[in-house]
Amino acid sequence: MKIQIINGPNLNLLGKREPEIYGSESFEDYFEQLKKRFPQVELHYYQSNVEGELINKIHEVGFSFDAILLNAGGYTHTSVAISDAIAGVTTPTLEVHISNIYKREEFRHKSIISKSCVGMISGLGLKGYELGISYFLHTPEL
Repeated sequence: MKIQIINGPNLNLLGKREPEIYGSESFEDYFEQLKKRFPQVELHYYQSNVEGELINKIHEVGFSFDAILLNAGGYTHTSVAISDAIAGVTTPTLEVHISNIYKREEFRHKSIISKSCVGMISGLGLKGYELGISYFLHTPEL
């Protein structure tokens, strides 16, 4: 199984940015743990602060990978283009958020990308990525 993790804007600052919300671990360190936890999965990681680059990555892997875990960051609430990119590919995408978006500012309560995703994990910290991988491993019919 090949899974692409895509993180959007400001997630390159994990471990430094608002540790009370996002924790103190960098995603790169966490990604190494994920690879050890799931040796049977070919995991790939990509992060960009640029909307078009995220769309390009979805297009690049969206017909050849088994799954995408997408944390679109702030673009979750604003990007019709990312939602369209997810809808336009055949690879199933699971929306992931480290924080509970429903405990945050009102504008974060609306996800534009959810309608194009198979589901959403929100508020479980970095563990949400692990749960997303487990979901895809145990849902072969997707």
